[in-house]
Amino acid sequence: MSDNRQSLADLAALTGATPPEPAAVAAAPAEATPDHSEAPAADEAPVSTQGPQIQAILREQELDKYGRAYATGRRKNAIARVWLKPGSGKIVINERDQEVYFARPTLRLVINQPFGITDRAGQFDVIATVKGGGLSGQAGAVLHGIAQALSRYEPTLRTTVKRAGFLTRDSRVVERKKYGKAKARKSFQFSKR
Repeated sequence: MSDNRQSLADLAALTGATPPEPAAVAAAPAEATPDHSEAPAADEAPVSTQGPQIQAILREQELDKYGRAYATGRRKNAIARVWLKPGSGKIVINERDQEVYFARPTLRLVINQPFGITDRAGQFDVIATVKGGGLSGQAGAVLHGIAQALSRYEPTLRTTVKRAGFLTRDSRVVERKKYGKAKARKSFQFSKR
């Protein structure tokens, strides 16, 4: 306490001002605090208690003229265009049913993940067109597109889908082949003689 007073006195001597008295210093913040805390407290109360809710309110539902949510999904070299609308849970890919297009059950599990994590299984119909890449990449692209479209149809589900990592585009692609190499990194057999 005495160190603070001494440093204030030294500062006052250097600047040529008179040092404030300890009672005045203690009284000044006490008077300023109630006035400062009352006005912003009324303004800040809704912001601090409803911070995450305001973020969800800022996003609006994005629908086309037919009442569908549209999104584009990508994975490896595959690109999927996805339309989502309320329905019975039917998924059509390239004008074929999901059981026909994605014959492997694991691929069907992949594209249904966003509905499972948001408890919306069987509530939306999906129409998707996919091109490029192989079946695994196409399934990943449809998954990405469904997750994007779901977050556009119901913006409140965005945090759930994002935490699961479905809104993030998986940027891993095949590495290009280099000249002088058999593949991207594989070398030809070395012969010393």
